[in-house]
Amino acid sequence: MNPDMAPPPPLDGPVERYAAELAAALRGPAGARERLVAEVRDGLAETVAAYEAAGVPAERAVREAVAEFGSVAEVAASCQRELTVAQARHTARALALTGPFLVACWWLVRGTGDGQGGVSGFAQQVAVQLSSAAAVAVVLAALALAATGAWGRWLPVATERLPAAVAWTGTAASVAMAVTTLTLATVAFLAEQWPLTVLAGALAAASHAAVAGSARVCRECARLSALA
Repeated sequence: MNPDMAPPPPLDGPVERYAAELAAALRGPAGARERLVAEVRDGLAETVAAYEAAGVPAERAVREAVAEFGSVAEVAASCQRELTVAQARHTARALALTGPFLVACWWLVRGTGDGQGGVSGFAQQVAVQLSSAAAVAVVLAALALAATGAWGRWLPVATERLPAAVAWTGTAASVAMAVTTLTLATVAFLAEQWPLTVLAGALAAASHAAVAGSARVCRECARLSALA
């Protein structure tokens, strides 16, 4: 081993405990969260090693390094803002990708009857409402992706407020998807061309699964960022 290189910190050492507490305090996309925690852990370990190389006792070196980096709460607040934007983009992408599937539901349910009332007419009305919600969600998702991407530098206020808007848009969309799934599942028992209705319900269910979890995490991220 190179004598100039400090040994890695023990897995149960103060640096690893600091990193574990930081990881537990953060919410957001797993990959981005792990990357940020790893960067902080490595930087803190290097700072501790630098103090120790200067002759500072180990326990004091850790205290000095933490004082330089900031407490877990302080570092978490800074990291959470970045993770909140990342989660908002993740949720917006989910909305943008599921929008076409929801529009496809409308086209599928169109084929279940003549739409003059009764079961077929009810199914078509549900699908029309769903496709309208999908169109709105896709537009908002596109705006969110733009505002948190290249346009973010010119729209700082919008970038701060957008994650909460994306979170609640995703939540509303996921609720609509769940209701639509249940409605189409019920209608499928009475529809003449029930396979199309079942397929439309499956698309709505898959869209709900893709959006609901991401929207929930986005709400948590927006709440933590507001408290920071």
